Amino acid sequence: MRITQRDVFVASTALLCGWGASALAQQHDLLGPTVWDWNKLTVQKTDVGEIRNLVRQPTATLSELEMHVTTLNPGLSSHPPHTHPNEELVIVDTGTVETLSGGKWERLGPGSVIFNASNAPHALRNAGGTPATYHVINWKTAATPPN
Repeated sequence: MRITQRDVFVASTALLCGWGASALAQQHDLLGPTVWDWNKLTVQKTDVGEIRNLVRQPTATLSELEMHVTTLNPGLSSHPPHTHPNEELVIVDTGTVETLSGGKWERLGPGSVIFNASNAPHALRNAGGTPATYHVINWKTAATPPN
């Protein structure tokens, strides 16, 4: 069997189209410009309050961006102290919280920002008499340690 120039051309074109389709598909998986309307977010009830999940998706520069908004009922914690390899920002919207940061508990109110470093023990609890709402932003990059 003899391979002709036409055969090489057809095979090369198919290969290039496959690569292009793969690259295009990967780009569609990346989070692009997006807005989230608070009034349109789905509210999920939890044992401790409620959560609004915004996104868990790669971006052009992050392996993963995960964002959610948690509302904790008075006196409750979202979870026991724990660690994870990704870094995390928590922005207090309403209420009074206490956070475990750097080995000590800190009391914070609206507008306060918490940075949870990679693999640093942390926790958060509602220390007030009303629901506390906070925004959580997690990210992973190529530099994020494995689990």
